[in-house]
Amino acid sequence: MNSIPISYMTPPEPSPEKLNFTQKKSNIPGSMAIWFAILAEMSEFAIMFIVYFLAKVHNPELFYEGPTKLNTLAGTTNTLIMLTSSFFVVRAVMAIRENKRKQSANWLWGAVACGIIYLIIKVFEYQWNASQGLDTETNIFYGVYYYVTFNHFLHVGWGSAGLIWVIYRINTDIYTATEHEGLINMAVYWHMIDLAWITIFPLLYVIR
Repeated sequence: MNSIPISYMTPPEPSPEKLNFTQKKSNIPGSMAIWFAILAEMSEFAIMFIVYFLAKVHNPELFYEGPTKLNTLAGTTNTLIMLTSSFFVVRAVMAIRENKRKQSANWLWGAVACGIIYLIIKVFEYQWNASQGLDTETNIFYGVYYYVTFNHFLHVGWGSAGLIWVIYRINTDIYTATEHEGLINMAVYWHMIDLAWITIFPLLYVIR
């Protein structure tokens, strides 16, 4: 009987590629902690949107007339400002990845300026509403309007403060081209604030 060649009895050695057990870097920006925070924030906004739709179903006339009395120009301007601020934040991330820390900080200052302008416009809008006799007790539409927009107002406020904190850490060389997770976390959070407003604007100012 012919013997079986040893080459047929020995299992082939696995290729080096199959032995690579190194963990691949996640493509999701930011840390797990910031995504838990964003999930909590978005859940809060989701509840507010549910309240909005329930109130609209039971009060269609009020929600049809409500947007016509709001300052649409102020809402539109703030939408453009929020979109511009997100652009500035993206540019800041791109700059620090190229080790242009001063340029990154300048882009973030632009985003902070947008946040402050947003807050100022919102304050004037509230004052304008008050002069028109529109407040939380006017009807349920304006109650929802103030509840949702003031909540977002607070988010823009502390989000702007967070951007200033990131600028400080860039200027003190804590964040570098290779280590700037805090900036990424703040950028992701700021985009969440922007996304919330992009949802709020058509619901309260446009859709009837």
